[in-house]
Amino acid sequence: MRRTGRLWPQLVSFDNLLLAAERSAAGKRSRPAVAAWHWDLERNLCRLQRQLQQQTWQPGGYTEFYVHEPRRRLISAAPYGDRVVHHALTQVLGPVFERRFISDSCACRVGRGTHAAVRRAQHFSRRFPWVLKADIRKFFPSMDHQILVDLIARTIKDPHVLALVELLVRHSNRQEPVLDWFPGDDLLTPGERARGLPIGNQTSQFFANIYLNPLDHFVKEQLQIQGYVRYVDDFLLFAADRQTLHRCKARITEFLCSLRLLPDQHRTAGCCGAVPSTITQPTCVLRTVTTTGRATVTTTTVSAFRAL
Repeated sequence: MRRTGRLWPQLVSFDNLLLAAERSAAGKRSRPAVAAWHWDLERNLCRLQRQLQQQTWQPGGYTEFYVHEPRRRLISAAPYGDRVVHHALTQVLGPVFERRFISDSCACRVGRGTHAAVRRAQHFSRRFPWVLKADIRKFFPSMDHQILVDLIARTIKDPHVLALVELLVRHSNRQEPVLDWFPGDDLLTPGERARGLPIGNQTSQFFANIYLNPLDHFVKEQLQIQGYVRYVDDFLLFAADRQTLHRCKARITEFLCSLRLLPDQHRTAGCCGAVPSTITQPTCVLRTVTTTGRATVTTTTVSAFRAL
């Protein structure tokens, strides 16, 4: 596909920034920082627009806190004005990349979401008897900045938009340390490459879909897997036989290395769309059980997933 340019005027337009402010404030208008920003909305938007047009805008610092749902995660909250810029950027880039995403990438997309992902998983579980559940190890802390910027530059050629993207990516706060070596690395490479995006940013969720879009196309076009669903870094592969999924798992692991990612060996496991038949080892592939044609949650299912 041809690269898209001339997006900057649309990105910095007052209408785009106003829409971004409204979307950023959705469900949060009673919060002090949001209420204060919207109290003088027009002046704040004009100042933000001027800074973007003159390319003097700089992101602010993050407010950091931890959640335990169910694992301990660092959440980073950007200043409210920065969140307006995040929405303004994704509103312009979203339609461009939407045409390049596969239909079964379900996270953070209009008309999709968790329920759509579950429905697709239910659909595939009726068609295929075997499923492989996979998860990427420390996905957001592992996202390589240069790889992400290069992936976006393959589609976008507007230099001002790319400069803003790189500014936001490089400004990411320090994430959980990840030390992984890949083919061609020397001893110091993991410490030299910038990586990690803050969980909590609108742009981080959008960039995650861009980062894993090559994986989606690899699975659908190279591996020829019809039954495939992804939600952020969790994905399911469905197939008619167990051997196919084991071969796919090896090739996906190899492909992820090109993105400087690794599968989570403790969470990449066999599971099913309905009720697991058995749980043996964390890296097994299990047979799906579809008796009523609907996915059900039972004590066995919950215990099996907690064990992953």
